[in-house]
Amino acid sequence: QVQPVESGGGLAQAGGSLRLSCAASGRTFSRGYMGWYRQASGKEREFVAAISWGGETTSYVDSVKGRFTISRDNAKNTVYLQMNSLKPEDTAIYYCNTALGTPRGSWGQGTQVTVSS
Repeated sequence: QVQPVESGGGLAQAGGSLRLSCAASGRTFSRGYMGWYRQASGKEREFVAAISWGGETTSYVDSVKGRFTISRDNAKNTVYLQMNSLKPEDTAIYYCNTALGTPRGSWGQGTQVTVSS
């Protein structure tokens, strides 16, 4: 099964910004909602944000509302996550997958985001 490929992570200072990208092709990712998830060390993977196929509907976990923005470019099979005003608690490995229900695709390697205080 095709895995998504996440990129754009790195080290940022608190208050800084990063933009993540997820290249996700294949039938599983070709239609419907896509989302970003994250897993901090020692914690369960959690939902972060989701976007509908046309981009008209988005949703976010409360902890990132007003700071993160999800978007997508269907022509490029790519989903983005713009992260502003980063906090140390945003430190995690970030993944993308389908959203609106249990994620249906394979999990990729993710991209590490580390925010220093």
